Amino acid sequence: MPHKYNIMTNEEIQSLIIKEIKNLNWTMSPRGLYEPVEYILSLGGKRIRPMLMLMGCDLFGGEIKNAVPAALAIEVFHNFTLLHDDLMDNADMRRGKTTVHLKWNDNTAILSGDVMQIKAYQLLAKTPEKHLKTVLDLFSQMACEICEGQQYDMDFEQRLDVSIEEYLNMIRLKTSVLLGTALKIGAIIADASQEDADLLYDFGVNIGLAFQLKDDLLDVYGNSETFGKKIGGDILCNKKTYLLIMALQKAEGETKKELLQWISTKEYKPEEKINYFINLYNNLHLKELCEEKMDYFFKIAENKLNNIKINFENKQSLYNLARSLMTRNV
Repeated sequence: MPHKYNIMTNEEIQSLIIKEIKNLNWTMSPRGLYEPVEYILSLGGKRIRPMLMLMGCDLFGGEIKNAVPAALAIEVFHNFTLLHDDLMDNADMRRGKTTVHLKWNDNTAILSGDVMQIKAYQLLAKTPEKHLKTVLDLFSQMACEICEGQQYDMDFEQRLDVSIEEYLNMIRLKTSVLLGTALKIGAIIADASQEDADLLYDFGVNIGLAFQLKDDLLDVYGNSETFGKKIGGDILCNKKTYLLIMALQKAEGETKKELLQWISTKEYKPEEKINYFINLYNNLHLKELCEEKMDYFFKIAENKLNNIKINFENKQSLYNLARSLMTRNV
């Protein structure tokens, strides 16, 4: 029996995910544990990762319903990482709303995040038995890599000599492997070949790299109302982004001295620091360099997608979604 491709549109897939997420039951006791989980998942978001998983399954003619539990698992797991990331970064906004550690407290953010991770594995265990071990191994590898990426990110806070190569590896681990794994699990559940599943993974990883570089830009040049986070948050905490690393490499003389002073200064007016860095990035033309790097990874991703042995029209929805992530303002 031949495969049927693209049974569902992207909009139908997104609607299915939203419906399934709403159907997850977080009404258990104690409420202090589960209410924050319900809260973080109710904040919405793009639901990109579960969408990619179902699109990966659909691309190879798989039964969408077989991939739904794993898609929910990856969304719950992703939100668990956000809960802990916000706490570690001391962030005050997530998707335009108060972060869990501020709305409740630090301990709640830790424990509610922990239970989300456990629940993600419970959902993942509903994967059809034929693919369960492969999917569990891949998911667990991804989970470890995300922790590695987060540790690198924290390590970089104490360093001024972080290289672009180190930074790109960090965001690959922290952000990109989640997108690649989502796609690959969908392909595996649909019985795709190893070669095609690996190509789809590489497509996701490279889109993830471009996605994070876009995030770096939006933190500086975005609109807080649409972005869902305060603009300049990375600047205020001296977070090593592509822009800051390039600034440290390119600034010379008095400019470099002034940059280092701003990084080391503990007391300042936030708007002054943000304006200083925006002007510096503009003078060094770093926005354009970051956009060039984004395009570089997008082209690699496009090439990986093109090499998958499926008619191009069946891959068009994935291409369109990837392009929309590059041009987004949220």
